[in-house]
Amino acid sequence: MLKNVAVVLLDGVHPFELGVVSEVFGLDRSDEGLPVYDFAVASAEGPTLRTPAGFTIGTSYGPERLEEADLIAVPAGEGYVRRDYPDELLDALRRATDRGARVLSVCSGVFMLGAAGLLDGRRCAVHWRHAEELARQYPRAIVEPDVLYVDADPVITSAGTAAGIDACLHLVRKEQGPQVANAIARRMVVPPHRDGGQAQYVDRPLPRSRCDTVGEVLVWMEEHLDEEVTVEQLAARGHMSPRTFARRFQQETGTTPYRWILRQRVLQAQRLLEATDETMDAIADRTGFGTAAALRHQFVRSLGTTPQAYRRTFRGPEVA
Repeated sequence: MLKNVAVVLLDGVHPFELGVVSEVFGLDRSDEGLPVYDFAVASAEGPTLRTPAGFTIGTSYGPERLEEADLIAVPAGEGYVRRDYPDELLDALRRATDRGARVLSVCSGVFMLGAAGLLDGRRCAVHWRHAEELARQYPRAIVEPDVLYVDADPVITSAGTAAGIDACLHLVRKEQGPQVANAIARRMVVPPHRDGGQAQYVDRPLPRSRCDTVGEVLVWMEEHLDEEVTVEQLAARGHMSPRTFARRFQQETGTTPYRWILRQRVLQAQRLLEATDETMDAIADRTGFGTAAALRHQFVRSLGTTPQAYRRTFRGPEVA
């Protein structure tokens, strides 16, 4: 049973991510019949810690407080992506999982778990901006860049900022049931569960070729997303044979012509859903999907959410 929660802090901790964990586990909501957690904030780098927001945080607890916790939460912090972590802290995290406790990271806090060796062979989540770096530093981790959180019990990891709320509520739901999680979510005025993953929030500029061999063809493809084209037609524009064109395209963009144009069509659909009131049929026509059903199918495959849900998220329910 989840009763004892400790949040471990280092210098540079981000206040919002700390606040996320504190809001879910650190408040007394017994007046509503909700569980009260034995909650504490513990520092691994002295009693007073700096934050990037210009103020300090003080605590009387040190790493020894982690030894009695059922859950150790690790919020994000400035410089957490590339820094050395105290051996005492990493040992405490390893001991915690060995004795059956859980650890939960928010955003870049996952790098601390990686340094402790807790990501080896495990699926994990992180903010999309840090996914490649996490995979580079910890090649044995199975990084999933599109999800909001991953429960690889006893290690729970979450993506950027508000995804920490999703992970915390998931753990409450898992341990104390949906009624408790839903009640906490209502108090926080947040959804108890969000549709889709963080793929819908990723800002992906159009990938550019590393040289000019297929550059002109890419420009033409961007301007004609609503048209059906074949590799043979694209190769002719590039004055190459289809086989040579396909090989050069893969080398210079890292993907196939089909996947490249599919991704650009989804990106264009995202822009139209955010910035216009056009119908799904009109957007499908403008982006080359042809029908609203085809648009929905590819949108869900790429982003894990529907076009209507995406529009509600980024423009509000009254527009959708």
